[in-house]
Amino acid sequence: MESISVFDMLKIGVGPSSSHTLGPWRAANLWIKRLQRLEQFTSVASVRVQLYGSLSLTGKGHATDIAVVMGLMGTDPVTYPIEAIQGVIDSLKESGALLLNSEKKIPFSFTDDIKFNRKFLELHPNGITFEATLRNGAKRSATYYSIGGGFVIQKERARAKRQKEKFSSFPYPTENAAQILKYCTEGNMTISEMVYQNELSLRDPDRIDEKLKAIWDVMLDSMYVGCHTEGILPGGLNVRRRAFDTHEKLKGDTPYSNPEEWIQSIRNTEVKFRQILKWVTCFALAVNEVNASLGRVVTAPTNGSAGVIPAVLMYYLVIENHDANFDDIKKFLLVSGELGSLFKKNATISAAMGGCQAEIGVSSAMAAGALTELMGGTPAQVQMAAEIAMEHHLGLTCDPIAGLVQIPCIERNAMGAIKAINACEMALDGDPSQAKIPLDKVIATMWETAKDMTSKYKETSEGGLAVQVNMSDC
Repeated sequence: MESISVFDMLKIGVGPSSSHTLGPWRAANLWIKRLQRLEQFTSVASVRVQLYGSLSLTGKGHATDIAVVMGLMGTDPVTYPIEAIQGVIDSLKESGALLLNSEKKIPFSFTDDIKFNRKFLELHPNGITFEATLRNGAKRSATYYSIGGGFVIQKERARAKRQKEKFSSFPYPTENAAQILKYCTEGNMTISEMVYQNELSLRDPDRIDEKLKAIWDVMLDSMYVGCHTEGILPGGLNVRRRAFDTHEKLKGDTPYSNPEEWIQSIRNTEVKFRQILKWVTCFALAVNEVNASLGRVVTAPTNGSAGVIPAVLMYYLVIENHDANFDDIKKFLLVSGELGSLFKKNATISAAMGGCQAEIGVSSAMAAGALTELMGGTPAQVQMAAEIAMEHHLGLTCDPIAGLVQIPCIERNAMGAIKAINACEMALDGDPSQAKIPLDKVIATMWETAKDMTSKYKETSEGGLAVQVNMSDC
């Protein structure tokens, strides 16, 4: 039974894509460690990178080439200063030299040593092969797959085996939603309480709080930065940042100087009904505008869907419960992470595998369920909310214009957040015993839909809006 930690589902990284940016960055890190483990690192004379399938077709729009270089340099996507990335890339292009793992200088051409191949590898659409030529002329290569949400594997079965071994200590191992309900009913627990017990088997309480606080800080900062930054997003589509203008119209007169004071200033603002929707939209747009500009966000469960969960959680903090505190944030993140893991284990969270239903749909389901617990819903109502949210994202395609995580991706986060809140309200007013579709069934349906969907609508930019609208139209 594969068990996944909340901190695997919610990871801090750099935009614009967990599959195309964070994953390849991590894959390069892993390859360097592999070379070191095999005692071949010091003998490396040159390296080449082959990108396959979706990583190739939309890689340039997703900054995959930049991410690969940053990973080869041994930098950490969680901590590396994002404002320094462009300067590093410009310097590499000018010098023609790469500092491998920040310690070994080798010749490297940004254009010639990163190859974009339209071919799809068998295991997963997001394939990447690293090739090293050693000083003696020998070749060493390894292929990795970026399977969504920043997860990276070499062989899926091997990874599953490692995960089972790593998390065998979970007191409540879960494979499906029905098992979660069984645990909660027998133990008289909420879902967040059950998930917390699992996390305690991996780390102490202070460390759990520290990591959850770090996740929330990045979520809050991405909303804050997005709401206070104007201009045009990079990439050539000339997409204007909209969160800034919306925020200017909504914000009140209470002064603030940091994100925490910002939360209180919104609470002090008289919010009318129509403005609630605008605030939620503003929060979601803000995060994904930061993501689209290679900013730091949290995969939730992916970068392309990073705005839904922060927007819904912020909605609860500033609209529903002005007395909410870190305990509420903690519960929300625990529940959302657990719900996301169900989709990861039984379907996919990769748009290259399942279309946008696997990203926005999953994030909306995660947010809907988490909000429902905070609003007093039972575990069954939590799952009902997640089911409703996903049901109404089934079949959603991934067709980014020019391969950029901008159109329609940014707006979809706002729509996913609104749907999550609506799904929560319906679940709270509903009777789960009368529900016709359990969460496990909708997850299975989503996976079947993903397998039936043509590859044109799976993050290849070969169908949908991506071919109806071109750069010149923008």
